[in-house]
Amino acid sequence: MEEKRKTSFWHAMSVFVSFLRPYKIRFAIITVSVIGAEILGSLFVPQILRQIVDLFAYAYSSAAGTKAIGLFGLLAFITISYWLLYRVAGFLQGGVQAGVSRDAMTDSLSHTLKHSYRFFQDQFTGSMMRRIQRLSESIERIMEWFLWTIVPLFVSTIGIGVIVWRESWVLGVGMVVWMLIYVLSNYGIAIWKLKYDLDRSEKNTVQNGVMSDILSNTSTVKAFAREGFEKKLFFKAAEEWREARMKTWLIGETNNAIQYIFIIFLEVGIVFYAIKRWEVGLLTVGTFAMYQLYIRSITQNVYGMGRLIRSFFEAIADAKEMIDVIEMPVEVPDLPEARPIAVKGAIIDFQDVGFQYGGGSMILKSFSLSIASHEKIALVGSSGAGKSTVTKLLFRFYDVTRGAIHIDGKNIAKVTQKSLREAMSIVPQEPILFHRSLRDNIAYGKTNASEKDIIAAAKKAHCHEFISKLPKGYDTFVGERGVKLSGGERQRVAIARAILKNAPILVLDEATSSLDSESESLIQDALRELMKEKTVIVIAHRLSTIMQMDRIIVMEKGKVVDQGTHDQLLKKVGIYKKLWNIQAGGFKDV
Repeated sequence: MEEKRKTSFWHAMSVFVSFLRPYKIRFAIITVSVIGAEILGSLFVPQILRQIVDLFAYAYSSAAGTKAIGLFGLLAFITISYWLLYRVAGFLQGGVQAGVSRDAMTDSLSHTLKHSYRFFQDQFTGSMMRRIQRLSESIERIMEWFLWTIVPLFVSTIGIGVIVWRESWVLGVGMVVWMLIYVLSNYGIAIWKLKYDLDRSEKNTVQNGVMSDILSNTSTVKAFAREGFEKKLFFKAAEEWREARMKTWLIGETNNAIQYIFIIFLEVGIVFYAIKRWEVGLLTVGTFAMYQLYIRSITQNVYGMGRLIRSFFEAIADAKEMIDVIEMPVEVPDLPEARPIAVKGAIIDFQDVGFQYGGGSMILKSFSLSIASHEKIALVGSSGAGKSTVTKLLFRFYDVTRGAIHIDGKNIAKVTQKSLREAMSIVPQEPILFHRSLRDNIAYGKTNASEKDIIAAAKKAHCHEFISKLPKGYDTFVGERGVKLSGGERQRVAIARAILKNAPILVLDEATSSLDSESESLIQDALRELMKEKTVIVIAHRLSTIMQMDRIIVMEKGKVVDQGTHDQLLKKVGIYKKLWNIQAGGFKDV
């Protein structure tokens, strides 16, 4: 089960900063450019305009005209410099932001893939995709807010505060007090609103998961005519998200209204204060204009800051679920001392293995089995006997609850999972292909394979014939999960992939179950060739496919209850003979 974790604002920020580190030089240049532009635009321009307005307040003179031209030239220089600095920041930001977004999505996917088989059983594919996207989007948003809102606000507020303080300490103190009240009130509301933002984000994840589940099973929906049912199911999830979103929206709008009241008080108060200073001859027209420009700058920035604080926490809420996935302990980790395994003999030994899913009942109970080098064994038994669990433990999709599994005398819990799985090939009962070319799907087990090797494997698996008839041949894309191919065609592509990989251990999980009789007879020859010089584990319900195995292992309730060759087991009164008689009787009836 996915562990619930608490992601604080500052912890999330540390995660965001970690993605910025590779771009720190460019990011520093961008920040300095924005600071320089803001100093010129927000602080110097009003000072120059103040002097120009004061000149215009009096009658023209040649000295005043000369000074005005000089001020105009300085204003033009500052404006052009302001424009250039922001263009530098803008052009550099594009590359940094795209790179950070790419890295965030790539690292998130990488961390997600490290999680266990069980983790993915508990997740919706669509929800995981959206989590990864939201983390990337949150980092982009925070970067933009930092550069274009926080930095300008910090520079303008500090600079304007100093300038106003020098003009009038009373006005300076008033602005500082106003700013503190404004910022603290916004921060408090944002903290309070965070829990509702988290709820909104979680409801959005559920909504995306429901949609993904429906779209992934459209054939079943249509076959059962359940379009209306699925619409209602999705509407319920979407309505819960809408209610959560409206709650956060109303809180935000209420806060906006309160903020604007603060801003009105500031603007009215400064105008009143300016009038009083004008009455006693301490305020010029230019100074009043400068005050208005500064106040407009501050109010616009702090109003944006109010939204910024709330948006920051919304971004944290959006990113929280993915950060939790990144930092969630991996259920099946490589040990620090784990080393790669080089499988040669491919001797497999299950030693008193016990296994249970979570806190459920035991699936395997004292399961012991030794498989000799290059031995071909089959696992048979009724549904739920634990056959597939055995192979999942061998691949170390799960860790055993007790006991151990050894390959060539090495405990697989103490070797790297990558090297372990590279030593094995599997042809699953329901092969799922990537929406890539047939060439890419066949070469997945050996990505550096030559075209000649790919075609040779396809011929052995008897899929070269149907591939050659396709308009684009091996360049044909197979559709999501391989939906453009029939079940038998997908199975043959999966077999070709295993043939090409040529690993020393081979697992066949109902490898011919999706094939028609003609295809199965062709594939049996390919499988016999594939199984040479390999240790093979076959899971099969169709007992006719395992008659030639070196040994057949009969399982019941997670234990080995019998074993032997096909002929030996038929001579005994037991589960295997019972299953065989049922299937043979079925064959006769047909």
